[in-house]
This record gives sequence, structure tokens and C-alpha cells, in this order.
Amino acid sequence: MIGQLSSGPTTFSAGCSEGSSSLPRHRNFQVRGVTRTVTPKSGQITRVIESIYKQVNLSPRPRPEAGEGGEGGEKQSKKGAKKAEAKAKKEAEKARRAAERQAAEAAAKASGGGAGGEDLAKDNYGDVTPQTKVDAERTSLRSIGAEHVGKAVKLRAWIQNSRMQGAKMCFVELREERNWAIQGVIAASAEGKPVSKQMVKWIGGIALESYVLVEATVQKPLEPVKSCKVSDFELHITKLYALGMSLAVSNRPINSFDDEDPNAPEAEKAVDEVKAGVEGVAIDTTPSASMSTHLNNPVMHKRAPVQQAIADIRMATRKLFAEYLDAQGFVQFEPPCLIGAASEGGANVFQLPYFEKSACLAQSPQFYKQFEIAGGRKRVYCIGPVFRAENSNTPRHMTEFTGLDLEMEIEDDYHEVQDMLEKVLLHIFRGLKERCADAIDTVRAVYPSDDFLLPEPGKEVRLTFAEGQKLLREEGPEEYRNVSDDEDMSTPQEKALGALIRKKFNTDFYVLDKFPEGARPFYALEDPENPKVTNAYDFFMRGQEILSGGQRIHIPSVLEARLRKKGIDPNSQGIKEYVDVFRSAGVPPHGGGGIGLDRVVAWFLSLPSVHLASYYPRTPKRLVP
Repeated sequence: MIGQLSSGPTTFSAGCSEGSSSLPRHRNFQVRGVTRTVTPKSGQITRVIESIYKQVNLSPRPRPEAGEGGEGGEKQSKKGAKKAEAKAKKEAEKARRAAERQAAEAAAKASGGGAGGEDLAKDNYGDVTPQTKVDAERTSLRSIGAEHVGKAVKLRAWIQNSRMQGAKMCFVELREERNWAIQGVIAASAEGKPVSKQMVKWIGGIALESYVLVEATVQKPLEPVKSCKVSDFELHITKLYALGMSLAVSNRPINSFDDEDPNAPEAEKAVDEVKAGVEGVAIDTTPSASMSTHLNNPVMHKRAPVQQAIADIRMATRKLFAEYLDAQGFVQFEPPCLIGAASEGGANVFQLPYFEKSACLAQSPQFYKQFEIAGGRKRVYCIGPVFRAENSNTPRHMTEFTGLDLEMEIEDDYHEVQDMLEKVLLHIFRGLKERCADAIDTVRAVYPSDDFLLPEPGKEVRLTFAEGQKLLREEGPEEYRNVSDDEDMSTPQEKALGALIRKKFNTDFYVLDKFPEGARPFYALEDPENPKVTNAYDFFMRGQEILSGGQRIHIPSVLEARLRKKGIDPNSQGIKEYVDVFRSAGVPPHGGGGIGLDRVVAWFLSLPSVHLASYYPRTPKRLVP
């Protein structure tokens, strides 16, 4: 056996007597005709034996273990043999499994098509190339109907979900804009074409949110596909090409609406770990994410159907605003964003160098709306950005938002303006319910909310500021028993009053009029009968303010006095030019209001944060993307 001297004479002689304790002077070794004579030093004999074994191509015996030769050595030898045997078995098992895997892979390739494992469907999938051709009729998911059944179509979509069903079948969910999705089926053909097993495997491995070009035959599923909006049809896919492969990150639900939460990454990880630790719960490959994660990944954020639905509702709001005012004889104009002085007064203005001067970002288009009226227009409106340098890190504040503003001449009473603003907002609310029902349903599937309650025609709710405070004192929470009529409302007060009005008047939309003089800007006209209040108002949705407006001061002397009362020099840069308009020409009585578009959308849908209603929200801590 290998490891033993199995052939040839072997002789051994030593130059010492038996039982001698001293090392021999020499030893002779002869194995298969090879003789060595050596006078060894301690420990050298074993090495010499090993050398001789190598020369005759025999494996040496294992080196003796400590104690070998007696009973203990025998046990050690047996133990070592068992270990060696176990190790050999383990290596053999690994080799067997590797061979099985290789055989399985070879079989899979062979079953995909022609001889030698050729992939007969290789031209029907992969990355798009200049040679890629899909000749089927182009269609969209929205337009698929009974007339398409049995016909080949082509479309482009995102893969929002996929699952393998064995090695020969895969299901994918293909999504176009918003939540228009359909189920696609990829099944390997027996002959390997048009779909091979390799093609099925490749499609099943595509990263979610990749953008693909698909050719498929429209068919009726055995039963409606409840997970897809297009539930009565499915696509039997014959070609699929990647137009844009996605990163590993894909759409995620939001778990924290605090954009600046420093613990957001840890919170995301904790949620995923909890999911992974629950036995029997399917692990979603798209873990939850914070608001910060969403906003830092704008493509991911905007691709989510709920965000596209919110954006559609936002644009519909703008259109409804302009549509109604156009019909009422208003003219649209474009005010500047860079101005020479704060348009609302106070310190919440962004200042920036402007060549050798300083400039401000407009807090509102207020000056320019009034200039238009002074210039001979009777009714004007504008839509554009508004900037507020308020260090407010809350879900209801942004440093830049979109304003929907109007200004109009007053013929008899400033309530004419209030009536117009009320009508345009009611037109928006009713129009959204009529035109955007599908988008609203999409949003509510993610952010559940009660329907936005509107007042019955002729029963619109208008209270004075003092009446609102009285309602809080008498019927509101205990902490509001002593609220004052001379101080502006806090956000918690506004929400508490909104809840009372919903319960009492069955509406989420109402007006507060006659705000305290100290809570209004310098251009607000004081009530001639009570100078402690102004001809100014706020509009509310679900207990949160969305509009401020009122009658403006159009008499120069009154305007100058009001400016000084507010601590503003009428002859200071930017303010003087404003006052000169009223000094230089007769200006009719007028009033208006400014609506926050982002808040209208957010509160109509009852979103947890106004940032969700903005395209690219700006806050004290967010300037990108």
C-alpha cells in the first residue's frame, strides 16, 4: 500500500549495541538498491528516511505522534485515521455536488434550444441595440381593450414587480405613468423559441424599476389580476429589451415624514429587520424609507404612482384657478422675483448682493399686483414662486412655494374680493373631485383620509376673527379658554377651531375675517369703524391656513402713516418707489389675496407633509436636489 515499503529488500544496521542509550556512530539504509550511510544528529533520522522514500517514489509513513509505539500511540493513530477518512468523505461530497451543479447548468442550457445548449431566443431579449426591431402595433396600457385580445402589441414600461415560477415561467408587473400596471407572463417554449429558459431567467433577474421595451400578445387571464389596475387583460411576452437598467434602489413607502430626522437611516434599517424577523411574512425587496431618503433620490421619489398622482392634482389646481379667473375677466401677468425691498416687511426675507446694491427675493407679488391695478387693469392674477426666509422646520412650512395671487378693483365693499376668492376656491375643490377622482383614489390608497367636506351652496361659513376665538373659548379644549381677540392664532389653535367648525357646520372650508391690526402687514387697511382690526381675512382648509388677503391702502397719506406705525421709513429704498405710485396718480380702491398652491393640494388630500405636494421642496436645511 502507498506509504509502506512494499517491495525490495530493506536493511538496517547500527554501530551500537542493543539497549545502548547513546546515539549510534552510523546507520546504513538500503531501499530498492539505494544505500545511505549516515552518522546522525538528534532528530535527523526521520528526515533521512523521508529523503530516501522520495528518491524511490514512495510516500513516507506519517511521522510518529508523541507516545506512538505503545497503547496510547495506537489510539492516536486510529484517531488520526478517522479524521483523515472524514475529511476525505467531505471533499468527495463537495466534488459530487459541484459536478451535479455543472451537470444541471449544462442541462438547463441544452433545454433552452438547439444542439449544444444554443439559446434560440437570444435575439428576443437583452439590451436594446441599433439592430433591435419590434414591429408590433404601439399601444399604451390605458388603451388596451377587448379589441386587442389575440393581437401583438408593443409598449414601454417600468418593471415594478417580478417573481419566478420555477425555471420556465416568470410573472412581471409592467407600469406606465401613475399606477397604470398590467401583468406580463413569460413562459419558456418547448422548442426554445420565441422564449427560452435563459430568457425567462434573464427577465426574472432584471432589477425592479428598469425601463423596458416589450412585445407581447394581449390575452384574457383566467381570473382578474387584482394587483394591477389593468386587471382584465394580461400580456404574454415574446420579446423584452432593457432601455434603462435601474439601480438596486426602487420605490419605497415613506416611514418618517421628518425630512431632517438624523435617525432616519437607522429607522429604515430597524423596520427592515423587523420584517425579516417575522416568520411567514414575505420579505419585500423594497424596504421602507424616510422622507429624507425619498427627497435625496428624486427619480425614485417621482416614479412612485402616488407622487405622480399628487403632481397631476397639483397641475389641475393651477389650471382650475386660471380657468375660473379667465372666465371672470381677469388678466394674467408676470411679476419679478428679484426686488429692491421686502414686499411684506419684517425680517423673513432673503437678501442677496446685486452688483453694487442689495436685492431681495420676493416674499409675494404684492407690490406688482397693485402696480397693475394702478396701471389701469381692473382684475389681474399671477402664478409664481414666493420666498420666505423663515427658519421653520415643520411639515407645513417651506422657504419657497408657489403662489396663486389675484388683485381686483373694489366697487362698493371689500367683501367683493372675498366673494371672488371663495368662488374660485370652491371651483377648484369641485373641479378636483370631478376631474381627478382616479388620482385622488391613488393617493388615498397610500395616505388614507376623509373626503374633503364642502359647504352647501349659500351656506358658506364666514366668521370674524373674534367669533372664531369665542368659539374656541366656549367649545374648544381647556387650554384655549383664555385666548385673546387681539393676538394672532397659533397653529394648534387653528387646527382646534377647524375641528370645531367641521363638527358644527359640516365643512372643512371656511373664512375668518377682520384680523387684528397687529397681525397684518403695512398695506392692510384698518377697519374705519374699529381701527383695532383690519379689512383682512384668512381662508382655511381642515383647520390650516391656505390664503391671506384683504383690502389695500390706496390713499398715500394713510399709507405713509401706516408704514411709520409699523416702524418702516416711507422714503427707504424699495418702499419709496412703492409709495410714489400712489403719490403720483389716483389709484382706485382695491384688494386681493394670495393662495399657497402647495398647501391647497396637501390639505385637500390630507397629506402628512406639504413637502409631498411640492416638486422640489425647499426648507431651511434642503437646497438640493
